[in-house]
Amino acid sequence: MSKKVRSIIRITLLVLVALILGLNVYTLNASRLAGDTVPMPLGFGLAVVLSGSMEPEMSVGDLLVVVKSDSFDLRDVVVYQDGTITVTHRIIAISEDGEITTRGDANNEDDTPITADRIKGKVLVAIPLVGYLVNLIKSPIGTICILGLAVLLLERSFHNDKRKDEDELANIRKEIEKLKEEQNKRS
Repeated sequence: MSKKVRSIIRITLLVLVALILGLNVYTLNASRLAGDTVPMPLGFGLAVVLSGSMEPEMSVGDLLVVVKSDSFDLRDVVVYQDGTITVTHRIIAISEDGEITTRGDANNEDDTPITADRIKGKVLVAIPLVGYLVNLIKSPIGTICILGLAVLLLERSFHNDKRKDEDELANIRKEIEKLKEEQNKRS
């Protein structure tokens, strides 16, 4: 692999680690300081399904892409915050005064009605099982593991480059010695 390709891989790895760390810091600040369990920068956010209340359509560990919305319809699957918990349920009723009633598809009882301003957004797509990975990355242990892995990969890459440079230098020295010997034989 050429030095240029290795350099591109290193930069890509560093950018990826920086993005993961940046998102972790952002979401940690949003949840701890602002009490926001689903930050929605640029009108999009991510949530992870925490219970089986939306089975079979959504399962525990699914990653949800949530889009901010100002209007909601019956049957929309929405994400809202209930204290420090993120809830993903389907809208089953909208009253004339604007109260929205939700219920998990697998639940027998309706949730307590909420107002539209408590809803973070509509579920755009559910990606099966990827939420487990997101939760791992967002955890302190996951972040430390990612940092450790990045450092190890970068160190190994730099070590390999150094070894190749030393091998090249040794080959050049051998070639110089051969040329000197040939020059001495001619003299």
